[in-house]
Amino acid sequence: MQTHRSYPLHIHLWALFGAVVLVVGALTCGINFMMTKTALEVAASDAMNQISDDIRDKIEETVTPARIAVELISHSSLTDSTSLDQRLQHLALVRDALGLSPLLLSLYIGYADGSVFVVTPLRDDSTRLTFHAPPQASYVINSVERGSGTQQGKLYFLDSNLTTLSVQDDMDFASNFDPRERSWYTRAMAAGSLIRTEAYTFFIDRVVGATFAIPTDNRRAVVGGDFRLDSLGQMLARKETTARSVAAVLDGSGQVIAIDRKLPESLSTTESIRTDRLTVASEYRVPILTLLANGIGALGNAPRRQEVTAAGGEKWYTTIDRLTADDGKSLFLVSAIPKDELLKGARQRAWIGMAATVIVILLAIPLIWFAARYISRSLQALADGVEAVRRFDFHQPVSVPSRISEVHDLGHATEEMRQTIQRFLLIAQAVSAETRLDHLLPLLLRKTLNAAGGNAGVLYLVEGSALTVAAAFDRDGKNVTQAVANTSIEQALPVIGSAARANVSQTRYFTVDEIRDANLEMLTSAQSPHVAAIPLATRQDELLGVILILRDTPLETAQLAFVSTLAGLCTGSLEMQGLTKAQRDLFDAFIRLLAGAIDAKSPHTGGHCERVPEMVKMLAKAACDATEGPYESFGMTDKQWEALHVAAWLHDCGKVTTPEYIIDKATKLETLYDRIHEIRMRFEVLKRDAEITYLHSVAAGEPDEAARTRRDAELKVLDDDFAFVATCNQGGEFMDSAHKARLLQVAGRTWLRTLDDRIGLSQEELARKAHYPAAPLPAMEPLLADKPEHVIARTTHDTIPADNPWGFKRNTPKALYDRGELHNLQVGRGTLSDEERFKIEDHIVQTQIMLSRLPFPKELRQVPEIAGNHHEKMDGTGYPRQLGREDMSPLARMLAIADVFEALTAADRPYRRAKSLSEAVHIMSIARAQQHIDPDLFDLFLTSGVYRRYAERYMQPEQIDDVDIAQYLRANA
Repeated sequence: MQTHRSYPLHIHLWALFGAVVLVVGALTCGINFMMTKTALEVAASDAMNQISDDIRDKIEETVTPARIAVELISHSSLTDSTSLDQRLQHLALVRDALGLSPLLLSLYIGYADGSVFVVTPLRDDSTRLTFHAPPQASYVINSVERGSGTQQGKLYFLDSNLTTLSVQDDMDFASNFDPRERSWYTRAMAAGSLIRTEAYTFFIDRVVGATFAIPTDNRRAVVGGDFRLDSLGQMLARKETTARSVAAVLDGSGQVIAIDRKLPESLSTTESIRTDRLTVASEYRVPILTLLANGIGALGNAPRRQEVTAAGGEKWYTTIDRLTADDGKSLFLVSAIPKDELLKGARQRAWIGMAATVIVILLAIPLIWFAARYISRSLQALADGVEAVRRFDFHQPVSVPSRISEVHDLGHATEEMRQTIQRFLLIAQAVSAETRLDHLLPLLLRKTLNAAGGNAGVLYLVEGSALTVAAAFDRDGKNVTQAVANTSIEQALPVIGSAARANVSQTRYFTVDEIRDANLEMLTSAQSPHVAAIPLATRQDELLGVILILRDTPLETAQLAFVSTLAGLCTGSLEMQGLTKAQRDLFDAFIRLLAGAIDAKSPHTGGHCERVPEMVKMLAKAACDATEGPYESFGMTDKQWEALHVAAWLHDCGKVTTPEYIIDKATKLETLYDRIHEIRMRFEVLKRDAEITYLHSVAAGEPDEAARTRRDAELKVLDDDFAFVATCNQGGEFMDSAHKARLLQVAGRTWLRTLDDRIGLSQEELARKAHYPAAPLPAMEPLLADKPEHVIARTTHDTIPADNPWGFKRNTPKALYDRGELHNLQVGRGTLSDEERFKIEDHIVQTQIMLSRLPFPKELRQVPEIAGNHHEKMDGTGYPRQLGREDMSPLARMLAIADVFEALTAADRPYRRAKSLSEAVHIMSIARAQQHIDPDLFDLFLTSGVYRRYAERYMQPEQIDDVDIAQYLRANA
């Protein structure tokens, strides 16, 4: 393997830095000129930018008051005045508007009938001379009133107090001035909003300016105002650039609004150009100015263009700036500086910089040699230490001996950094590994005290202004949380309040008396302990808590900074734990809310959804505590406990879809009411018929005794038949074939109906009866019947297909409900028909469907399986999926046992009495023998005493009796 020759570090440093200095020096010579050139160009650009900004500000200073004045007048009642007298009453408002700017020449209102009202301030003698005004005149008013084919012109002169000095007729003005023919009037009316005219030379005083005009809201007048722009030329004349530079303000057509007057005679003929009108740039006969004016159109919508342009046999740095864009009438600042004139100084400084660079290079080379040799001795050691930190190897301390203070300080800082990172990582690992808030809080305090070297400390949680002690350790490291009293921010040590309000760590000494007043004397024995309060604040500056650290000596600045940073880590962990707990509490509240709603739905099942979770947790804990048997190795994580808790509370959530009358059905004929009362009334009708027959027989001459005997026999039969039907309705005995045959015999009796059975019914019931014709009245009706309207058809909405994604395997009845009287009375066992039992069992189907649609997190994905399988049986004959024991998790099998035992012992079921403890255990042993419940769990249920503890807590005292569990355990069976 070929090796390359190596050299000492100082050789590499010398060669590297020597080469760098040489290259930098060479580049500096070349770059120096470019930088100086650029600096001058930038300076020139900045100067033109400043001029542009000043011109823009000046235009804004000129335009804004004029616009405000025009808009102000347009919203005044002056615009609604119909006579000169009314308009004169608003002179004070017009005077104030004209006072907004000395550049505002006049304000006027043109009315829709041709009237006009013009107010012009007389600010100097030349303006007074123009209007032939008296010396003391401050304002002149030109007024024209038109109406009914007449017009009248007036000229008013007023002093500064708006007192009229003289009034003259001015018919010439009235004849020559109709505002409706003026462009400012017609354009404003057409635009319907504020407009600004292009710049032009005013007729009266020959200054350059423009006009604002705006129509009133009712379109009965247009308010206008003239303002001056001649001050822009004075500003350009004061610019500080080069001697031969050119600057001018042009409009979009190249007309000169303002231009500097410092052009040399060799480049300008400005003095010979007339100044009483706007001129185009080409009339100045300055080539670069003409070129810039022609380039305005190429600017497009861009705000600025800068380039180097040739004109007049030399190159110029040129700039075109867009100044305003009101109504699309932009003004442009054009400027140009000769390139040779601008870069003259740059070339001189470039040669000076080149000479200085050569001298620096010559001096730097030997200095680099000696510095490289000196520095390289300690840098290698520092590099090795940093490399170890980079590999997260914190075992070897960083030691860098050096006489150079910077290198020594760097080595010392690197060692402190290694220690800080190591401590921080260890703390972060410990904090992130803890998931329980009650364990996390003491851990946070302990780690913070260790990092700060604290003797004792307290962790307070903030709730409003209250401070709750979450953890506390004294000088011996003993947990004294219970001994430290809760307090408030106002009553705690002042340092806590300061830290809480400012969200900044605070430190200070405290006397023993102050510590005693704060009830913290058990934490310290120092005479004057030093206390540091570290706030735990979120990124949103929400204060979660305060850590109080007590030391005999003050914290160093580095320690305080580290602890404050560590507090940020603690805050994030605490906030995350708090958010997690809040979300878990909210989720748990929703679960309990749903379960409570299910229990509240029927008073006869109230408490079922609350009792089952408690029992299944008892059984799960017994399995975890088992030291022998099938469950000796069984254990549960916190996540599994949470999944069991959620599943147990939600195991019957599908009951929200089960009709209440089915859940509460205590007799066979009960729907929303017990229909036995309706049948009783039919028997009463038959008994009345027997009574009537008896009376008719006696009235017809039959002997009373014979008729009475026949009547009494008939009544006896009716009473016996009704008693039989009522007994069948209770569902307490098994319905054999003899009972069913007698029901059919009883049903064969008839009674006479004389009233229409299709009036007073709901639309739904009428629709069911409409499938067959009504019997003519009077109609003979069977005493008991299964009528077509008793059958409610099952729709596709109520049917789950066989290939459903949940794997449900069920025999679905044809009808949704069959309320036939014989059909229900002939139910073999209990009170529920096949259709109603299917609906009852459907609650577990709905439970699984509802839970499968919830986006459970990974640790709770077992919830649907636990909650949805508690009606499955170990032999695979359960519902709704016919799962076997091996297809069910242990927690699901536990929930099945809890559900059965609670149902047997519940004292609030109307359809059966509550079983005693021994009866319930006996019935469950039969279920175990029939492979309906898990035999191992049933043995654990008995041997662990779960059945007894549950009974003592939830069952009625009269239900609790002695149980000999030995006879039910499989080992003794």
